[in-house]
Amino acid sequence: MPSVARIRNNTQVNPTQNENTPTGGPTENSKKRKQYDSDALDDDSEDATSEPDVDSKTGGKGKGKRKTQVPKANVKRSPRKKQREMDYEASDDEESEPEPQPKMRGKGGKAKQAPKRSPRKKQKPAEEEYEDSGDDLKDGQEVVGVVVKAPTTGRVPPGQISQNTLKFLNHLKDPACNDREWFRLHEPVYRVAEQEWKDFVEALTDSLMEVDPEIPPLPPKDVIHRIYRDIRFSNDKTPYKRGFSASFSRSGRKGIFACYHVAVKPGNESIIAAGLWCPGRGEIANIRANLQRNSKRFKRVISAPDFVKFFGKASPHPKGQRQNIFGHEDELKVAPKGVPKDHKDIDILKCRSFAVTHVFTDSEVLDPNFRQTVASVARVLQPFVHILNELLTVGGGTAVESSDEDDAEDDGEGGSDAEQAPETYEALP
Repeated sequence: MPSVARIRNNTQVNPTQNENTPTGGPTENSKKRKQYDSDALDDDSEDATSEPDVDSKTGGKGKGKRKTQVPKANVKRSPRKKQREMDYEASDDEESEPEPQPKMRGKGGKAKQAPKRSPRKKQKPAEEEYEDSGDDLKDGQEVVGVVVKAPTTGRVPPGQISQNTLKFLNHLKDPACNDREWFRLHEPVYRVAEQEWKDFVEALTDSLMEVDPEIPPLPPKDVIHRIYRDIRFSNDKTPYKRGFSASFSRSGRKGIFACYHVAVKPGNESIIAAGLWCPGRGEIANIRANLQRNSKRFKRVISAPDFVKFFGKASPHPKGQRQNIFGHEDELKVAPKGVPKDHKDIDILKCRSFAVTHVFTDSEVLDPNFRQTVASVARVLQPFVHILNELLTVGGGTAVESSDEDDAEDDGEGGSDAEQAPETYEALP
């Protein structure tokens, strides 16, 4: 049975006018109980309604009668009961009441209470602020993060690489960051780094054109590789590369020609490379056929002192590591088809990729003269790139035409290397 203290209906009803009053009319004792017996109303136990009522006239000898349960609407609250209910209601509203407002002074100097704001009005400014922010979401939308602004400090002049770019690329090494969601939130940072790389490539193109006249003046978009990876046949499903790269050849980044490849990657992994990577079946057949006719000029290029200084000796590494053009993963284990196992150039003919690589540290990349450093290494690579392009052609170009001159040189009848080699392959200072 619920406690009477929780009933908040304080309406006083005259028992004599209640429709539920019996037709025989209440007795005098029952009227007094209904109006003034507050102690019975305070008692919540079931015994208060089940104890027998002793008749005052019989002195307790008559048969006991059960109390008639009085409807709650007919209960007349005593002053004591009213006070108790008021105290209970005040305790319920204590938490929701706003803090007392400071008093204000009127014109007459009298203090007056500041008007209280209802909870509904109190919430209204917050709702308006949310609506003005423009963050209303439609069905099925959710907030996934905050877009990171591009850095405003650490910028460098065009033609240089900044620490901000290396920092962004370093994040892509983390699989948690190499994700489309993370990349979208950091797209402003990527756009700044991408523009910085484009400016560097544009300046580097001018330097490479001075080194190698065969490099055409192409715009950066024709030499820069996309940052998106091809994950169709890879076990690594991260969608983005860990660095920026570009390739310079007679036809830009595409084509069958030997090229210069420049890549910036944090962690002392930036490189400049040159040559042919996995050429097609027809191209590799031409190269091997021309090398079988005459390989002396090619061996002279990869054995030049400056070439060896940057890329190592022109012979296979004892432990199978990368050295000069040898040690690639796609290198054949046995002699190619139609080539004798005891051929004098069997180590070169086993190669499927004819490429060399030089690594730069992060400090070299951040140096303002990094572009000039790359161009100086490209100058050493220029004879290597040119002779590979000649070997790609049917007949080997000048590689075959000069075979008689090379034989005469070996017999001591020819002149110096500078006299026998074309102008583009002269020894570098």
